[in-house]
Amino acid sequence: MRILSGIQPSGSLHLGNYFGMMKRMIDYQENNELFCFLVNYHALTSVFDAPFLRRQTFEAACDFLALGLDPDKTVFYIQSDVPEVTELTWLLSNVTGMGLLERNHSYKDKVSKGLPASHGLFSYPVLMAADILLYGADKVPVGKDQKQHLEIARDIAIRFNSTYGETFVIPEPDIEDDLATVPGVDGQKMSKSYGNAIEIFSDEKSLKKKIMSIKTDSTPVDQPKPVEGNLLYDIYALFLDTRGQEELKERLLTPGLKYGELKKELFGVVWEYFAPYRQERKRLAADGEFVVKTMQEGARKARQVAAVYLDKARHNVGLDYWHE
Repeated sequence: MRILSGIQPSGSLHLGNYFGMMKRMIDYQENNELFCFLVNYHALTSVFDAPFLRRQTFEAACDFLALGLDPDKTVFYIQSDVPEVTELTWLLSNVTGMGLLERNHSYKDKVSKGLPASHGLFSYPVLMAADILLYGADKVPVGKDQKQHLEIARDIAIRFNSTYGETFVIPEPDIEDDLATVPGVDGQKMSKSYGNAIEIFSDEKSLKKKIMSIKTDSTPVDQPKPVEGNLLYDIYALFLDTRGQEELKERLLTPGLKYGELKKELFGVVWEYFAPYRQERKRLAADGEFVVKTMQEGARKARQVAAVYLDKARHNVGLDYWHE
């Protein structure tokens, strides 16, 4: 099965990125044909600082490799290194109805939060559809907030196929309900843009400060603590198996537990969990040539696949004018 997903290099990667997408992709590489990429074209809708974007793209590549993504088992590449995606975006744009894009909740939400109401932000789902359809992806792991974008990609593919003949694979969403939305320290979805994220590779002092800022209720120490809607539980549970989660619930329901002590405990768990990855990341960051060559090789493999679908799309719409 061919699985594909990507992530924006628009800031430091955090627990939401890791548990919502990165860890799943790393697990998938063992038994599937995996395509994983850094979506720096998409990042242009919110990042207007060229040196920052260059740096963050490199940093994100180091993060993925350090966390266990194996370039020998997957096609790992940077979106802008595959120019075929921009041509396919235009071909798809011509079968994408305005109404489909106008119903996009993500666009309205991002504009309401201050992002510029640009054409790039409005047509974001078409570029995302091109990202997926260009590689014949069967399944796309997404968070609950990205479900509508994938539905739009499916609609675009179906419309293209019905207009021009069978061209693209219709992708299926892969959403794990338990990890549909990883909360930030303030209760909103964990996001770089909200300033509520717990970064994977932050320094010890910064990580502790962020974890200690997790919003909790005012339940007295001598009273049972709620489990439902408890941000501290929701974040801690990411690092626990089923048994561990049940034990944590029992601790919360037992009077006497101090939130401050539980936060310190969580800090220790997070710090130790990523300890081996920090060492590998430090090594990779010092070997920029290796990282760049790895991404270039990934792009070469990605373009081989992309060319097959783009050539078929060009033929089906009639751009190869030398053919009868």
